[in-house]
Amino acid sequence: MTQGRHRPTLRDIAEETGLSPAAVSYALRGLQVTEETQARVREAAKRLGYEADPIARALASGRTETIGVLCGSLADGWQQQVAAALGRGLLGAGRNPVTVDAGNDPVREATLAKRMVDQRADALIVLPVDPNAPHWAEVADRTVLVAVGDGLPGAPTAAEVVFDNDTGVSHGLRMLAAAGHTRVTLLTPTDRATPDRPAERIVRQLAPELGLAAVVRSCPHDLDGAAAVVRELMAADAPPTAFFCLADSIAFGVYLAARDLGLSVPEDVSVVGYDDFPAGRLLTPPLSSYRWPIDDLVSAVVSHAVEAIDSKTTDRQRRTVLVPEPMPRGSVAPPRS
Repeated sequence: MTQGRHRPTLRDIAEETGLSPAAVSYALRGLQVTEETQARVREAAKRLGYEADPIARALASGRTETIGVLCGSLADGWQQQVAAALGRGLLGAGRNPVTVDAGNDPVREATLAKRMVDQRADALIVLPVDPNAPHWAEVADRTVLVAVGDGLPGAPTAAEVVFDNDTGVSHGLRMLAAAGHTRVTLLTPTDRATPDRPAERIVRQLAPELGLAAVVRSCPHDLDGAAAVVRELMAADAPPTAFFCLADSIAFGVYLAARDLGLSVPEDVSVVGYDDFPAGRLLTPPLSSYRWPIDDLVSAVVSHAVEAIDSKTTDRQRRTVLVPEPMPRGSVAPPRS
C-alpha cells in the first residue's frame, strides 16, 4: 500500500533545528525566543512545508484569528464600502473577517452580536444601530469591542472611531442657507440621536440663526423606501426646497422621487449627501456630498483591534475623530422664486 505523504509536525521542525518542540512552538508564535531563533525556525518550517493546524492553534492560543464586522445596514452603500475596506485591512493583518448585516434592526443586531461572541470571535467591530443597547456591555465583557460611527456609552470598548458630525451637519446647513433656502429637511437613517450623531441638536441650535425652517425626519437607506418618504414630504402644502441626506443612499431616493414627480435637481429641489459614495458622481447633476477618510478609518480600527487582541487588555480606550471634506457639485442651487 502506498503511504500518504507525511505531514510535517512541530517535532520534525524541532529535529531539523535542534530545538525542543516547545521552543519551536514559541518561535512560530513570536514568543520567548530571540529574533534569530524565530527566523531559523520559520525558515525550517517553510522548507519542510509545515502548516499550522488552525484548530490546534486556536485551542493552544485561545484565539480563532476571526474578527466580526457587524454593519448597521448594508443597504447603505457607504457601509458596504467600509465593510469591504475593513475586510481587506483585516486580511492584511492576518485576521479572518466575517461580515454580517443587522438590516437597521436593533433586535437583529443584538442576536448577531451574541452569535459572533458565541462563535469565539477574537473581536467585534460594530457600526451600531442602537449604541445605547444594554447588550453591548455583555459583548465587551466577552470579547474585544471596537465601535465605528458611534461611541457605546454603556460598554468598555477597546476603541471608538467616530465622525465630526458637528462640522459636517453645520457646514451642510450653512451651505443651503447661503444658497437661499429656508425650508430644509434633514433625512437621517436613524431616529436615535446620540452624542456622536447629534443631527437634531445641531438643527435645533443652528436653524434659527440661519433663518431656516428645518426639520429632521428618519428615512430608510434603500432607494424605494427613501423615495417614498420624499414623495410624501413633497406633497405637503409647503414642501421643502432642499434635502440634506445623512447618507448618499438616501439622497439617491430624493433624485428618484424628483423624477417621479416631474421635478428637476437642483432647479426645483436641491440635494446634499453625506458620504461621497462613488455612484453619486454619475447622477445628473452630480451629487454634492462629504468625503470621509476611509483609509484612516480602516487603519485606526484594524490597528486598535489587533493591538487589543494581542495585548489582551482593553483598559486604555482609544478614540479617533474623523473630519469630513466638503465635495460641492451640481446638486445645490437657489430655490425658485
